[in-house]
Amino acid sequence: MSSTQLKKLLSDSMIYGLSSIIGRFLNYLLVPLYTYTLVSSGNYGVVTNIYAYTALLLVVLTFGMETTFFYFANKNRERHENAISTALYMVGSVALLFIVAVSIFIGPIASWLGYADHPEYLRIMAIVVAFDAFQALLFAYLRFQGRAWKFASLKLLFIIGNIALNLFFFVLAPHLAQSNPDIMHWYSVDKQVYYIFLSNLLCTVPITLAFIPELRVMRHGIDSSLVRQMLRYTWPLLIFGLVGILNQVADKICYRFLVPGAEGDEQLGIYGACVKIAMIMAMITQAFRYAYEPFVFAQGQGKESKESQALVMKYFIMFTLLAFLAVIAYMPLLKHIIAPRYWDGLRVVPIVMMAEIFMGIYFNLSFWYKLIAKTHWGAIISAVGCAVLLAVNIVFVPRYGYMACAWGGFFGYGVCMLLSYFLGQHYNPTHYQLGRIAAFFALALALYSAMTLTGSDATWKTLLLNTLILAIYVAAVAYSERELLGKIKNKLTRR
Repeated sequence: MSSTQLKKLLSDSMIYGLSSIIGRFLNYLLVPLYTYTLVSSGNYGVVTNIYAYTALLLVVLTFGMETTFFYFANKNRERHENAISTALYMVGSVALLFIVAVSIFIGPIASWLGYADHPEYLRIMAIVVAFDAFQALLFAYLRFQGRAWKFASLKLLFIIGNIALNLFFFVLAPHLAQSNPDIMHWYSVDKQVYYIFLSNLLCTVPITLAFIPELRVMRHGIDSSLVRQMLRYTWPLLIFGLVGILNQVADKICYRFLVPGAEGDEQLGIYGACVKIAMIMAMITQAFRYAYEPFVFAQGQGKESKESQALVMKYFIMFTLLAFLAVIAYMPLLKHIIAPRYWDGLRVVPIVMMAEIFMGIYFNLSFWYKLIAKTHWGAIISAVGCAVLLAVNIVFVPRYGYMACAWGGFFGYGVCMLLSYFLGQHYNPTHYQLGRIAAFFALALALYSAMTLTGSDATWKTLLLNTLILAIYVAAVAYSERELLGKIKNKLTRR
């Protein structure tokens, strides 16, 4: 990896990462807003459940076209406009058909999912997910062009708008309804869940207008030869994406079937709120993916590319383990993000965070089959992991509740990670620094165990001790990578 390439990767990661971190942080503001203002945790359970469905549907409606576009655009960069135009027409057509189908069959769909009394929830989110699918290709186009700033700006614009509308519905509107009932006669506290979804809709649709300059690429029309090639490449990615997203949302979808009624919604609300604290790992891996995917495809399959993958894997694990320990260290403070009635579910946070680390490692490992166009292996590996997750949930959720959900994700991603590593070493071997990686994991788990002995109260002694334990990890990593740090120091000194 040349210094210029590394600088480019770090620069893009910084922009994508900051936008993702800031965006997730701003979204975190919605977590306390919802958990402190919603009438019951069951309402948050409904929100968690429906957003799980939308995440699954987003994968269906994009059907792997983001990665497929990157592959074909880099394969023939002079005709990348044909690739993005064809992909946009394909995804746009499927999204439009989806909206029409949901509109026609909304009654039976709502009854089957348990929302017969509130079909409007599903109608709104169907429109949202259709627009999100189309925008996903447009955001991928920005990434391909290296336009990280526009990418980040639009993502943040949506989040800020969504937060503003939620603050209106949950903070300002209730006061206005009391002081000006004639003007606010439309507002009702019983429609809190509806207002959450409505806010999302009102912010999603206008973002598409910001892509008008990029939409001009659709004048290239549909390349019929590319359609066949893209579909051949992408169908395993669709299966891979489906089982991959099921690893993330299957527990939240299945929960209302395994634990039906109000009790299930209450427990799912607690689990969904606590998982939000653990999502710092999802935030890190998402930022990593945005920058790393186009970077790896541009490098190809050479020796330098494999060395880069091995190096980045080590640094990714080092940093995510640091984030893991940081969240555990300051959990006595972070738990106040959610209302106290949800705190019983905080036990899932370390398990879910480690599962997210496994997912990030699996994503890094997955390039062996993407680069050699054997994407069917991604579908097989993810299907096995999904089967493990579903089995754990189906067998243990009725008895152990949401703790089984957390362990299901842990074992599901763990299996995916191990299968991808061993198969990758057989078909397209890459020499990862397994010794150091294992040492980082062992150290992090030992320090995590030490932190759990310090107690859970937010006293200054507990926080100070946890900070010192966290510093041990930082010092150990710095010592391990002292050669790299020395090179960086020398460069800075010369400047």
